[in-house]
Amino acid sequence: MTQTDRIFPGIALMLGFCAIAPLIDVASKLAAQAVPVGTITLGRFVVQAALMAPIVLAMRLPLRIGPAALRLTLARAFVSILATYSFVAAVQVMPIADALAIAFVEPFVILLIGRFVMGEEVGPRRLGASVVGFIGALFVIQPSFSRFGAVALFPLGTAVCFALYILLTRALSRQMHPVTMQLHTALAATVLCVPMLAVGGVLDFGQWRFAAPQGVFWIWVFCVGLAATVSHMSMTYALKFAPSSTLAPLHYFEMLTATLFGYLVFGDFPNTLTWIGVAIITASGLYIIHRERVTAAAARQARPANAPLAAAQGMTPKG
Repeated sequence: MTQTDRIFPGIALMLGFCAIAPLIDVASKLAAQAVPVGTITLGRFVVQAALMAPIVLAMRLPLRIGPAALRLTLARAFVSILATYSFVAAVQVMPIADALAIAFVEPFVILLIGRFVMGEEVGPRRLGASVVGFIGALFVIQPSFSRFGAVALFPLGTAVCFALYILLTRALSRQMHPVTMQLHTALAATVLCVPMLAVGGVLDFGQWRFAAPQGVFWIWVFCVGLAATVSHMSMTYALKFAPSSTLAPLHYFEMLTATLFGYLVFGDFPNTLTWIGVAIITASGLYIIHRERVTAAAARQARPANAPLAAAQGMTPKG
């Protein structure tokens, strides 16, 4: 396929991700009616590992993992556990669309981490857009906090953890096939979850404990892992076909599908303040994507003619 032909499957897969990903939240909310959040978190990774193992074997991908990749995988698994737990704990009581709107500040968190922690160059326009995006989140948090209490802050924890997850994924993608990465992360998260839940059970630490699901709730826990596996594989392969700059704006389509599923299954519909917040967050996010494109285009134009050779030799051109 030509590059243009490859973009269309990438877009279709990304839209598939946006349609399937909210089903993780629907299944989580249904399961959380009778299953501890910690158990749902563990179930998500157990199911993901069970589904990914035969895929990795069928593709005959290498399973060996070096020390550096193992450390990154463990860190990726740990922040994935925290992100999953925080969001499931939020949707247990909050409408899915409200929780997702707050979690959508994740691109701004990545930008701020890049600027203030990793020393990346980020212009004032993108920093300003990040501030505006956080203000948009406050439009969603304020009424949610009044209604649900501190649990309304959990999606912010998801945003921070998922931002770290993305940064670790970027680093790990240079050392591991994305399909193998999904399997190893699920296995590592399972190994980490089991003792954490055991300690939580002994200390009677709220929802951070294990209790076997009963009846239909087994199905809902399984569906959390199934939807997570299918949606994340869809996004992984979307990024193989199309550049992230093309796919990033489509991610906001997930807000619409999440709102639709939340309304159809639970009768939840965002209020006016939430819609205002969503509009501000979306506009700020799209502006940051636009500025990323402008900056990348300017960098390409400024690159000297011998830049490919310099890059191949491991050197970074000035400018």
